[in-house]
Amino acid sequence: MLVLAASGVPSPLYRVYQEQFGFGAGVLTLVFGIYALALLAALLVVGSLSDHVGRRPVLAGALLLQAVAMVAFLVADGVGWLLAARVLQGLSTGALTGSLGAALLDMQRRDRPLGALLNSVAPGLGLSLGAFGAGLAIETVVSPTPWVFGVLTVVFVLGAVLAWALPETSPRLPGALASLRPRVAVPQPQRRAFLVATPALVALWAMGGLVLSLGPSLTAGVFGVEDHLVGSLLILCMQGSAAVGSVLARDLAPRRAMAGGCLVFATAIVGLLVGLVSGTLWLFFVAAGVAGLGFGAAFLGSVATVTAGVSPGHRGGLLSSIFVVGYLAFSIPAIIAGLAVNTLGLRVVAEVYGVVVIALALVAAAGLRLSRPRRPAAVAAEEPAESLAA
Repeated sequence: MLVLAASGVPSPLYRVYQEQFGFGAGVLTLVFGIYALALLAALLVVGSLSDHVGRRPVLAGALLLQAVAMVAFLVADGVGWLLAARVLQGLSTGALTGSLGAALLDMQRRDRPLGALLNSVAPGLGLSLGAFGAGLAIETVVSPTPWVFGVLTVVFVLGAVLAWALPETSPRLPGALASLRPRVAVPQPQRRAFLVATPALVALWAMGGLVLSLGPSLTAGVFGVEDHLVGSLLILCMQGSAAVGSVLARDLAPRRAMAGGCLVFATAIVGLLVGLVSGTLWLFFVAAGVAGLGFGAAFLGSVATVTAGVSPGHRGGLLSSIFVVGYLAFSIPAIIAGLAVNTLGLRVVAEVYGVVVIALALVAAAGLRLSRPRRPAAVAAEEPAESLAA
Protein backbone atom coordinates (compact mmCIF):
# COMPACT_ATOMS: atom_id res chain seq x y z
CA MET A 1 0.00 0.00 0.00
CA LEU A 2 2.85 2.38 0.78
CA VAL A 3 4.55 1.73 -2.56
CA LEU A 4 1.32 2.29 -4.44
CA ALA A 5 0.56 5.40 -2.38
CA ALA A 6 3.91 6.81 -3.48
CA SER A 7 3.02 6.10 -7.10
CA GLY A 8 -0.25 8.03 -6.66
CA VAL A 9 1.38 11.04 -4.99
CA PRO A 10 2.54 12.76 -8.24
CA SER A 11 -0.97 12.79 -9.79
CA PRO A 12 -2.30 15.93 -8.03
CA LEU A 13 1.16 17.48 -8.30
CA TYR A 14 1.17 17.30 -12.12
CA ARG A 15 -0.79 20.54 -12.43
CA VAL A 16 1.66 22.21 -10.02
CA TYR A 17 4.58 21.00 -12.14
CA GLN A 18 2.79 22.20 -15.28
CA GLU A 19 2.58 25.70 -13.83
CA GLN A 20 6.19 25.66 -12.59
CA PHE A 21 7.88 24.09 -15.63
CA GLY A 22 5.45 25.20 -18.37
CA PHE A 23 4.43 22.04 -20.23
CA GLY A 24 1.16 20.83 -21.78
CA ALA A 25 -1.09 17.77 -21.53
CA GLY A 26 1.08 15.72 -23.93
CA VAL A 27 4.18 16.10 -21.74
CA LEU A 28 2.07 15.54 -18.62
CA THR A 29 0.85 12.15 -19.81
CA LEU A 30 4.38 11.30 -20.98
CA VAL A 31 5.68 11.93 -17.45
CA PHE A 32 2.82 9.78 -16.19
CA GLY A 33 3.20 7.05 -18.82
CA ILE A 34 6.97 6.66 -18.67
CA TYR A 35 6.54 5.43 -15.10
CA ALA A 36 4.29 2.62 -16.26
CA LEU A 37 6.63 1.73 -19.14
CA ALA A 38 9.61 1.52 -16.75
CA LEU A 39 7.46 -0.56 -14.41
CA LEU A 40 6.63 -2.89 -17.29
CA ALA A 41 10.31 -3.29 -18.15
CA ALA A 42 11.03 -4.29 -14.55
CA LEU A 43 8.09 -6.69 -14.47
CA LEU A 44 9.27 -8.40 -17.64
CA VAL A 45 12.90 -8.70 -16.52
CA VAL A 46 12.81 -9.20 -12.74
CA GLY A 47 9.12 -9.98 -12.20
CA SER A 48 9.82 -13.61 -11.29
CA LEU A 49 13.29 -13.10 -9.78
CA SER A 50 11.99 -13.47 -6.21
CA ASP A 51 10.84 -17.00 -7.10
CA HIS A 52 14.54 -17.85 -7.54
CA VAL A 53 16.62 -15.70 -5.15
CA GLY A 54 14.03 -15.19 -2.41
CA ARG A 55 11.57 -12.47 -1.56
CA ARG A 56 13.68 -10.51 0.94
CA PRO A 57 16.61 -9.48 -1.31
CA VAL A 58 14.24 -8.23 -4.01
CA LEU A 59 12.04 -6.38 -1.51
CA ALA A 60 14.96 -4.65 0.26
CA GLY A 61 16.76 -3.63 -2.94
CA ALA A 62 13.64 -2.31 -4.64
CA LEU A 63 12.59 -0.33 -1.55
CA LEU A 64 15.98 1.38 -1.51
CA LEU A 65 15.54 2.25 -5.19
CA GLN A 66 12.13 3.68 -4.29
CA ALA A 67 13.89 5.96 -1.77
CA VAL A 68 16.28 7.15 -4.50
CA ALA A 69 13.27 7.98 -6.70
CA MET A 70 11.77 10.08 -3.89
CA VAL A 71 15.05 12.03 -3.65
CA ALA A 72 14.91 12.67 -7.42
CA PHE A 73 11.39 14.10 -7.01
CA LEU A 74 12.65 16.17 -4.10
CA VAL A 75 15.37 17.92 -6.15
CA ALA A 76 13.42 18.11 -9.45
CA ASP A 77 13.72 21.51 -11.15
CA GLY A 78 12.54 20.58 -14.65
CA VAL A 79 10.87 17.99 -16.84
CA GLY A 80 14.11 15.97 -17.17
CA TRP A 81 14.25 15.36 -13.42
CA LEU A 82 10.57 14.41 -13.35
CA LEU A 83 11.11 11.86 -16.11
CA ALA A 84 14.15 10.42 -14.30
CA ALA A 85 12.27 10.20 -11.01
CA ARG A 86 9.31 8.46 -12.62
CA VAL A 87 11.60 5.97 -14.39
CA LEU A 88 13.31 5.08 -11.09
CA GLN A 89 9.96 4.82 -9.36
CA GLY A 90 8.59 2.61 -12.13
CA LEU A 91 11.59 0.26 -12.03
CA SER A 92 11.28 -0.07 -8.27
CA THR A 93 7.52 -0.60 -8.28
CA GLY A 94 7.82 -3.18 -11.07
CA ALA A 95 10.36 -5.16 -9.07
CA LEU A 96 8.15 -4.94 -5.98
CA THR A 97 4.82 -5.76 -7.63
CA GLY A 98 5.38 -9.47 -8.21
CA SER A 99 7.47 -10.07 -5.09
CA LEU A 100 5.12 -8.27 -2.68
CA GLY A 101 2.07 -9.94 -4.22
CA ALA A 102 3.72 -13.35 -4.06
CA ALA A 103 4.78 -12.76 -0.45
CA LEU A 104 1.15 -12.03 0.47
CA LEU A 105 0.11 -15.33 -1.10
CA ASP A 106 2.99 -17.15 0.62
CA MET A 107 2.20 -15.80 4.08
CA GLN A 108 -1.58 -16.13 4.12
CA ARG A 109 -3.12 -18.57 6.57
CA ARG A 110 -4.48 -21.73 5.05
CA ASP A 111 -7.62 -21.54 7.18
CA ARG A 112 -8.25 -17.90 6.22
CA PRO A 113 -6.53 -17.05 2.91
CA LEU A 114 -6.61 -13.34 2.16
CA GLY A 115 -3.81 -13.04 -0.41
CA ALA A 116 -6.01 -12.43 -3.46
CA LEU A 117 -8.15 -9.94 -1.53
CA LEU A 118 -5.14 -7.93 -0.31
CA ASN A 119 -3.58 -7.98 -3.79
CA SER A 120 -6.81 -6.47 -5.12
CA VAL A 121 -7.47 -3.95 -2.33
CA ALA A 122 -3.94 -2.54 -2.03
CA PRO A 123 -3.70 -0.84 -5.48
CA GLY A 124 -6.90 1.20 -5.18
CA LEU A 125 -6.50 2.06 -1.52
CA GLY A 126 -2.81 2.91 -1.83
CA LEU A 127 -3.22 5.07 -4.95
CA SER A 128 -6.18 6.96 -3.52
CA LEU A 129 -4.51 7.65 -0.17
CA GLY A 130 -1.34 8.83 -1.89
CA ALA A 131 -3.19 11.14 -4.28
CA PHE A 132 -5.48 12.53 -1.58
CA GLY A 133 -2.58 13.06 0.83
CA ALA A 134 -0.62 14.96 -1.81
CA GLY A 135 -3.67 17.07 -2.72
CA LEU A 136 -4.17 17.90 0.94
CA ALA A 137 -0.51 18.88 1.26
CA ILE A 138 -0.80 21.22 -1.75
CA GLU A 139 -3.70 23.05 -0.12
CA THR A 140 -2.34 23.21 3.43
CA VAL A 141 1.49 23.37 3.21
CA VAL A 142 3.49 26.24 1.71
CA SER A 143 6.14 23.92 0.18
CA PRO A 144 4.42 20.53 -0.27
CA THR A 145 7.08 18.63 -2.22
CA PRO A 146 9.79 18.63 0.52
CA TRP A 147 7.25 17.40 3.05
CA VAL A 148 5.77 14.71 0.82
CA PHE A 149 8.93 13.32 -0.75
CA GLY A 150 11.18 13.89 2.26
CA VAL A 151 8.91 11.82 4.50
CA LEU A 152 8.57 9.09 1.86
CA THR A 153 12.35 8.88 1.45
CA VAL A 154 12.83 8.18 5.16
CA VAL A 155 9.96 5.70 5.24
CA PHE A 156 11.27 3.68 2.29
CA VAL A 157 14.77 3.47 3.80
CA LEU A 158 13.22 2.13 7.01
CA GLY A 159 11.08 -0.24 4.94
CA ALA A 160 14.17 -1.68 3.25
CA VAL A 161 15.68 -2.39 6.67
CA LEU A 162 12.47 -3.94 7.97
CA ALA A 163 12.12 -6.15 4.88
CA TRP A 164 14.95 -8.30 6.26
CA ALA A 165 12.84 -9.04 9.33
CA LEU A 166 10.32 -10.89 7.18
CA PRO A 167 10.57 -14.68 7.01
CA GLU A 168 11.85 -16.01 3.69
CA THR A 169 8.96 -17.79 2.00
CA SER A 170 10.12 -18.56 -1.55
CA PRO A 171 11.18 -22.15 -2.39
CA ARG A 172 14.06 -20.62 -4.47
CA LEU A 173 13.77 -22.42 -7.76
CA PRO A 174 16.93 -22.81 -9.88
CA GLY A 175 17.41 -20.67 -12.99
CA ALA A 176 17.75 -17.14 -11.58
CA LEU A 177 19.78 -15.87 -14.56
CA ALA A 178 17.45 -17.47 -17.08
CA SER A 179 14.50 -15.80 -15.35
CA LEU A 180 15.92 -12.38 -16.30
CA ARG A 181 15.01 -12.93 -19.96
CA PRO A 182 12.10 -10.57 -20.69
CA ARG A 183 8.96 -12.70 -20.85
CA VAL A 184 5.38 -13.05 -19.71
CA ALA A 185 5.39 -16.08 -17.43
CA VAL A 186 1.94 -17.68 -17.45
CA PRO A 187 1.98 -21.40 -16.53
CA GLN A 188 0.05 -23.64 -18.89
CA PRO A 189 -2.82 -24.46 -16.45
CA GLN A 190 -3.54 -20.74 -15.96
CA ARG A 191 -3.37 -19.60 -19.60
CA ARG A 192 -7.04 -20.10 -20.45
CA ALA A 193 -8.16 -18.05 -17.46
CA PHE A 194 -5.51 -15.42 -18.23
CA LEU A 195 -6.89 -14.90 -21.75
CA VAL A 196 -10.46 -14.67 -20.48
CA ALA A 197 -9.48 -12.05 -17.90
CA THR A 198 -7.38 -9.89 -20.25
CA PRO A 199 -10.20 -7.66 -21.65
CA ALA A 200 -11.37 -6.90 -18.13
CA LEU A 201 -7.86 -6.01 -16.99
CA VAL A 202 -7.40 -3.71 -19.99
CA ALA A 203 -10.73 -1.92 -19.46
CA LEU A 204 -10.23 -1.42 -15.72
CA TRP A 205 -6.64 -0.25 -15.81
CA ALA A 206 -7.10 1.97 -18.87
CA MET A 207 -9.78 3.95 -17.04
CA GLY A 208 -7.61 4.10 -13.94
CA GLY A 209 -4.77 5.51 -16.04
CA LEU A 210 -6.99 8.26 -17.46
CA VAL A 211 -8.23 9.32 -14.02
CA LEU A 212 -4.75 9.33 -12.48
CA SER A 213 -3.15 11.27 -15.35
CA LEU A 214 -5.90 13.64 -16.53
CA GLY A 215 -8.50 13.44 -13.73
CA PRO A 216 -7.45 16.68 -11.99
CA SER A 217 -7.22 18.37 -15.41
CA LEU A 218 -10.77 17.23 -16.21
CA THR A 219 -12.19 18.76 -13.03
CA ALA A 220 -10.41 22.02 -13.83
CA GLY A 221 -10.76 22.17 -17.63
CA VAL A 222 -14.26 20.74 -18.09
CA PHE A 223 -16.02 21.66 -14.84
CA GLY A 224 -14.00 24.78 -14.02
CA VAL A 225 -13.00 23.59 -10.53
CA GLU A 226 -9.42 24.75 -9.93
CA ASP A 227 -9.06 23.44 -6.37
CA HIS A 228 -6.26 20.83 -6.29
CA LEU A 229 -7.97 18.94 -3.49
CA VAL A 230 -11.09 18.40 -5.63
CA GLY A 231 -8.96 16.81 -8.35
CA SER A 232 -7.46 14.53 -5.72
CA LEU A 233 -10.94 13.66 -4.44
CA LEU A 234 -11.83 12.32 -7.89
CA ILE A 235 -8.93 9.86 -7.64
CA LEU A 236 -9.92 9.01 -4.07
CA CYS A 237 -13.53 8.52 -5.17
CA MET A 238 -12.68 5.95 -7.86
CA GLN A 239 -9.62 4.23 -6.42
CA GLY A 240 -10.85 4.25 -2.83
CA SER A 241 -14.18 2.72 -3.78
CA ALA A 242 -12.26 0.08 -5.76
CA ALA A 243 -10.87 -1.18 -2.46
CA VAL A 244 -14.41 -1.27 -1.05
CA GLY A 245 -15.59 -3.17 -4.12
CA SER A 246 -12.95 -5.83 -3.59
CA VAL A 247 -14.02 -6.31 0.03
CA LEU A 248 -17.71 -6.50 -0.87
CA ALA A 249 -17.04 -9.12 -3.56
CA ARG A 250 -14.72 -11.30 -1.48
CA ASP A 251 -17.35 -14.00 -0.84
CA LEU A 252 -18.49 -14.25 -4.47
CA ALA A 253 -17.29 -16.95 -6.83
CA PRO A 254 -14.44 -15.38 -8.85
CA ARG A 255 -16.10 -15.57 -12.27
CA ARG A 256 -19.28 -14.04 -10.83
CA ALA A 257 -17.27 -11.25 -9.16
CA MET A 258 -15.45 -10.57 -12.41
CA ALA A 259 -18.56 -10.58 -14.63
CA GLY A 260 -20.70 -8.59 -12.19
CA GLY A 261 -17.91 -6.10 -11.58
CA CYS A 262 -17.46 -5.53 -15.32
CA LEU A 263 -21.18 -4.85 -15.79
CA VAL A 264 -21.30 -2.42 -12.85
CA PHE A 265 -18.14 -0.74 -14.14
CA ALA A 266 -19.51 -0.35 -17.69
CA THR A 267 -22.83 1.05 -16.43
CA ALA A 268 -21.03 3.53 -14.17
CA ILE A 269 -18.84 4.77 -17.02
CA VAL A 270 -22.03 5.52 -18.96
CA GLY A 271 -23.12 7.67 -16.02
CA LEU A 272 -19.70 9.30 -15.90
CA LEU A 273 -19.99 10.24 -19.60
CA VAL A 274 -23.47 11.67 -19.01
CA GLY A 275 -22.06 13.80 -16.20
CA LEU A 276 -19.22 14.91 -18.46
CA VAL A 277 -21.50 15.85 -21.38
CA SER A 278 -24.07 17.61 -19.18
CA GLY A 279 -21.49 19.33 -17.00
CA THR A 280 -23.03 17.78 -13.84
CA LEU A 281 -20.15 17.53 -11.39
CA TRP A 282 -21.99 15.57 -8.68
CA LEU A 283 -23.06 12.91 -11.21
CA PHE A 284 -19.48 12.70 -12.48
CA PHE A 285 -18.19 12.01 -8.96
CA VAL A 286 -20.98 9.56 -8.05
CA ALA A 287 -20.42 7.63 -11.27
CA ALA A 288 -16.67 7.55 -10.61
CA GLY A 289 -17.35 6.05 -7.18
CA VAL A 290 -19.67 3.37 -8.58
CA ALA A 291 -17.13 2.62 -11.33
CA GLY A 292 -14.58 2.07 -8.59
CA LEU A 293 -16.85 -0.49 -6.91
CA GLY A 294 -17.08 -2.39 -10.19
CA PHE A 295 -13.33 -2.04 -10.70
CA GLY A 296 -12.60 -3.60 -7.32
CA ALA A 297 -14.98 -6.53 -7.76
CA ALA A 298 -13.86 -7.25 -11.31
CA PHE A 299 -10.16 -7.00 -10.48
CA LEU A 300 -10.52 -9.28 -7.45
CA GLY A 301 -12.40 -11.79 -9.60
CA SER A 302 -9.76 -11.57 -12.32
CA VAL A 303 -6.84 -12.11 -9.93
CA ALA A 304 -8.58 -14.98 -8.15
CA THR A 305 -9.56 -16.64 -11.44
CA VAL A 306 -6.09 -16.41 -12.95
CA THR A 307 -4.13 -17.43 -9.83
CA ALA A 308 -6.35 -20.39 -8.90
CA GLY A 309 -4.16 -23.46 -8.36
CA VAL A 310 -0.83 -21.81 -9.24
CA SER A 311 2.14 -23.46 -7.50
CA PRO A 312 4.22 -21.39 -5.01
CA GLY A 313 7.29 -21.31 -7.27
CA HIS A 314 5.34 -19.62 -10.08
CA ARG A 315 3.35 -17.05 -8.12
CA GLY A 316 5.72 -14.12 -8.59
CA GLY A 317 5.94 -14.63 -12.34
CA LEU A 318 2.18 -15.06 -12.82
CA LEU A 319 1.27 -12.00 -10.73
CA SER A 320 3.86 -10.00 -12.64
CA SER A 321 2.22 -11.11 -15.90
CA ILE A 322 -1.18 -9.94 -14.66
CA PHE A 323 0.28 -6.54 -13.87
CA VAL A 324 2.12 -6.40 -17.23
CA VAL A 325 -1.29 -6.40 -18.92
CA GLY A 326 -2.62 -3.93 -16.36
CA TYR A 327 0.19 -1.41 -16.69
CA LEU A 328 0.26 -1.60 -20.49
CA ALA A 329 -3.41 -0.61 -20.39
CA PHE A 330 -2.62 1.91 -17.64
CA SER A 331 0.02 3.78 -19.65
CA ILE A 332 -0.27 3.56 -23.44
CA PRO A 333 -3.94 4.63 -23.79
CA ALA A 334 -3.36 7.51 -21.35
CA ILE A 335 -0.34 8.72 -23.35
CA ILE A 336 -2.35 8.55 -26.59
CA ALA A 337 -5.18 10.44 -24.91
CA GLY A 338 -2.81 13.14 -23.68
CA LEU A 339 -1.37 13.62 -27.17
CA ALA A 340 -4.87 13.81 -28.65
CA VAL A 341 -6.01 16.52 -26.25
CA ASN A 342 -4.28 19.29 -28.22
CA THR A 343 -6.17 18.29 -31.38
CA LEU A 344 -9.57 17.10 -30.13
CA GLY A 345 -9.92 18.77 -26.75
CA LEU A 346 -10.07 17.28 -23.26
CA ARG A 347 -13.82 16.63 -23.20
CA VAL A 348 -13.95 14.80 -26.57
CA VAL A 349 -10.92 12.67 -25.71
CA ALA A 350 -12.50 11.63 -22.39
CA GLU A 351 -15.78 10.77 -24.12
CA VAL A 352 -14.14 8.56 -26.79
CA TYR A 353 -11.96 6.96 -24.13
CA GLY A 354 -15.00 6.13 -22.03
CA VAL A 355 -16.87 4.51 -24.94
CA VAL A 356 -13.90 2.25 -25.71
CA VAL A 357 -13.58 1.24 -22.06
CA ILE A 358 -17.29 0.40 -21.88
CA ALA A 359 -16.98 -1.83 -24.95
CA LEU A 360 -14.01 -3.70 -23.46
CA ALA A 361 -15.80 -4.28 -20.16
CA LEU A 362 -18.82 -5.69 -21.97
CA VAL A 363 -16.57 -7.93 -24.10
CA ALA A 364 -15.01 -9.27 -20.89
CA ALA A 365 -18.42 -10.07 -19.38
CA ALA A 366 -19.54 -11.74 -22.61
CA GLY A 367 -16.29 -13.72 -22.80
CA LEU A 368 -16.91 -15.15 -19.35
CA ARG A 369 -20.42 -16.09 -20.36
CA LEU A 370 -19.27 -17.82 -23.53
CA SER A 371 -16.19 -19.57 -22.15
CA ARG A 372 -16.57 -23.06 -20.81
CA PRO A 373 -14.02 -23.73 -18.03
CA ARG A 374 -12.58 -27.18 -17.56
CA ARG A 375 -13.91 -29.18 -14.64
CA PRO A 376 -11.18 -28.24 -12.09
CA ALA A 377 -11.74 -24.55 -12.83
CA ALA A 378 -15.48 -25.03 -12.55
CA VAL A 379 -15.06 -26.65 -9.14
CA ALA A 380 -12.73 -23.87 -8.04
CA ALA A 381 -15.25 -21.30 -9.22
CA GLU A 382 -17.61 -22.42 -6.47
CA GLU A 383 -15.17 -21.20 -3.82
CA PRO A 384 -15.14 -17.57 -2.64
CA ALA A 385 -12.73 -15.36 -4.59
CA GLU A 386 -10.59 -14.60 -1.53
CA SER A 387 -9.82 -18.30 -0.93
CA LEU A 388 -8.59 -19.29 -4.38
CA ALA A 389 -4.98 -18.22 -3.95
CA ALA A 390 -4.37 -20.58 -1.02
